[in-house]
Amino acid sequence: MKELFLGEYIKQERIKQGITQEQLCEGICDPITISRMENGKQMPSYNRIRAFLQRLGLPDERYFALLSKNELKIKALQDEIRADSIRFYRAAPENRAGIQEAGLQKLEELEKLAEPDDRIIRQYIINERVTFGKRDGPYTSEERLELLLDALRMTIPNLDLEEINLNLYSMEETTLLNHIAVTYAQMGQPKKAIDIYRQLLKYVQKHYREGMSRYAGKFALVACNYTNALFKLGRYNDALEVAELGRKICVEYAHYQFLPAILDLMGGCYFYQGNLDKCREYYQNAYCLYRVIGNDHNRLLLEKAAKERLGVEFPFYCSPMG
Repeated sequence: MKELFLGEYIKQERIKQGITQEQLCEGICDPITISRMENGKQMPSYNRIRAFLQRLGLPDERYFALLSKNELKIKALQDEIRADSIRFYRAAPENRAGIQEAGLQKLEELEKLAEPDDRIIRQYIINERVTFGKRDGPYTSEERLELLLDALRMTIPNLDLEEINLNLYSMEETTLLNHIAVTYAQMGQPKKAIDIYRQLLKYVQKHYREGMSRYAGKFALVACNYTNALFKLGRYNDALEVAELGRKICVEYAHYQFLPAILDLMGGCYFYQGNLDKCREYYQNAYCLYRVIGNDHNRLLLEKAAKERLGVEFPFYCSPMG
C-alpha cells in the first residue's frame, strides 16, 4: 500500500473533487496555510485539519497527530462538554440545572484556552452556549438565531440558506445549520426549517457517502428533526418517508442515539393516519429505547401521548419491530 503524507492525501482528494484551496480553507485560514501543508512545510492545528477532512467528506478518525499540551486540554474539554450537552438534552427539566452549570463552567475554561483567532473553537463555544442557555434562563428564539448565524458566518462568510449546497461544511458547521433550522421551527417558521433540513439531509447523504459510518449520527439527527417538522405540519406520509431513511441509517451503522425519537415520531404519524396497531408498536419500542438510554424527558412525553392517544399506560411489553 502506498503511503502518503497527510498534506499530499488532502491535496489529492481536493483535486479529485474539483475543490480549490480557497474553497477548502474559506473562513478557517489563509490559502497559504493549505499550500504549505500540502507541500509538507507546515502542519496546521488539530481542529483545522479535522475541518479540512470533514469539508472534503472524508473520515477524520484516521488522522493521528502529536497534539500540543494545550490542544490535548482543548480536546478533553470538548469531549466533556459534548457529553454534558447530551445529558442536558436527555434530562428531565427539573434535573438540568446542575448539568447546565457544569457545561457553562467548562465552556468558560475552553474560552480561556482557545487562541483569539481560532474561529473553529469560538464557533463551537457559541453553539454549545446556545444549547445550555444563560444561567438566568434560556435565550429567546430571536437571540438564538442571531448567535447561531453569527457563529456560522465566522467560517462561512458568504452563507446563503437558500443555497446551502454552494459551500463546503465541517461537522460543526452542519451542526450549526441543523440548530438554525430547529430555531426557525421554534419561531413558527416551519417551511423555512423544512427547506434547510431538506438541503442539509441531501448534503450529508451525498457528501459523506464514503464516510457514512463516521457521520451516520449527523444523518440521523437531521432526519429526526426533518421528520418532526413535517409531522407538525401534518405531512405524515412525507414524515414517514424521511423517518424511514433515518431509521435504516441508525440500524445499518449501529448508531442508536436518535433511533427512539425517530420511532416515536413514526408512531405519532401512524396514529394520525388511523393505524393504531402500528402506532402502538412504534410507541412500545421507542419507550423501551428511551428507558435504556436514560432519556427521561422524551420518555415522559411519550407516556403522556400514549395515554391520551391510545388509552394505555407504560410500561407494557416491548415487541420486536416487524
